[in-house]
Amino acid sequence: MKLITQPIAAVIGLALAATALTACSEDVGGGGGGDAADAADAAACAPEDVTLVGQVRNESNPYEASWLDGGDAFAEQVGLTQDRLTYDGDSTRQQEQISQLLAGNTDCLVMNILPNGDSDTPPIVEGAQEAGAYLVTQWNKPADLTVTDYDQWLSHLTYDGVDSGQQIGDALAESIGGSGGIIALQGILDTGAAKDRFAGLEASLEANPDVELLDQQTANFSRAEALEVTKTLLTKHGDDVKGIWAANDDMALGALEALEQAGRTDVAVVGIDAVPDALTAIEDGTMTATVSSDGPWQGGIGLAIGYCVATGELALDDIADEDRAWFAEQFLITSDNVADFTSPSVEESEFECGNLFSRSQGAIS
Repeated sequence: MKLITQPIAAVIGLALAATALTACSEDVGGGGGGDAADAADAAACAPEDVTLVGQVRNESNPYEASWLDGGDAFAEQVGLTQDRLTYDGDSTRQQEQISQLLAGNTDCLVMNILPNGDSDTPPIVEGAQEAGAYLVTQWNKPADLTVTDYDQWLSHLTYDGVDSGQQIGDALAESIGGSGGIIALQGILDTGAAKDRFAGLEASLEANPDVELLDQQTANFSRAEALEVTKTLLTKHGDDVKGIWAANDDMALGALEALEQAGRTDVAVVGIDAVPDALTAIEDGTMTATVSSDGPWQGGIGLAIGYCVATGELALDDIADEDRAWFAEQFLITSDNVADFTSPSVEESEFECGNLFSRSQGAIS
C-alpha cells in the first residue's frame, strides 16, 4: 500500500464510501445490541447534523495544507463540508478560535486539531470535555496528559519522532560517507515532534561517531526562517558543512534555497513530511531523504474517528486504550523508493468505522 502524499487533487480521488461508514456498526462494538449499544444509539447524531472542523497552523506549509485537503475529501465523501481553520502559529489565536467554536452548538461538533505546542493541548481538551464536543488531537500533548481520563477526547495520534529523526540522520550520515560536519534545523521547541526528532538525531550521531554536529538552531518549521538560518550557518561554518538535518521538509526546502544561492550543491539535505516539493527534490537528486507522515490521511482519519463516534457507529468503549494515544505508520523515502510515493493510493477500508486504527504502530508509552 502507498501513502497519500499529494494535496487535494490527489486526495479527492480517495474512494471513501459514505455507505461504508454508515454500515460499519455491524463490524464494531458489542454486536449484541445491549444497553451500551442502546445508549449509543440514543445519543447518536444524524450524519447531516455533524459539524467537521480541521485546524492547523497555516496553509503556507504544504504538509498542513494537505492535512486540510484530506479533511475536505473525507467530508465530501460523507456529504458534509469541513470548516478549515488556521491560526498562523499563534497559540492565543488558536485558543480564541476554539473558544468560539465551543461557545456555539457542540452536540455534534467534531474537531481534528493540531495544537500549536504541548502546553496548548490541556485547555483544548478541557474545553472540549466541558462543552461535549468530540475531539481528536495530533502531534502535540504533554507526556503526563492522559487521553483515557476524558470522555470527549477520543484519540491522540502522532509519529515516533525519535525513530524518524534517527532515520533521516542515518540517511544523512550515509550520504556524506559516514564522516563530516552537519548542521541541524530544529522545529518549534515546545512541541513533542521537535523534541523527539532532535533526540533521534542525537541517537544517529551516537551511532555515527565520525559525523560532527557543527551547530543547531530552531527555524520553527518555517521555510522562510530556515532560509535565513541556513545562510547564517553556512557563513559561519563554510566548507565544513557537508550535510543539513531538518526537522521537517519545509525547513529542508528553505535550506536547499540557501544552498542554491550559495552555490553549494555538494551539501546533502534531509527532512520529514514527504511534501510534494520534497519528493520532487529527491527525484531530481537535490535532496537526500524524507519521512512520510501523510498529511492528507491525518486530515481524514481524525475526522473519521470523531464522525464514527458522533453518529453512534462506534462507541467510545469500543476504542481500545492503546488506540486512544498511538503512533501511526511512517516510511523513509529516498531515491530508491520515491516513485512509490509520487503516485499515491489508499484503501477505502482504512476509513471504515471498524478499521480506523489500521495504521497503528502501537500505543504511545
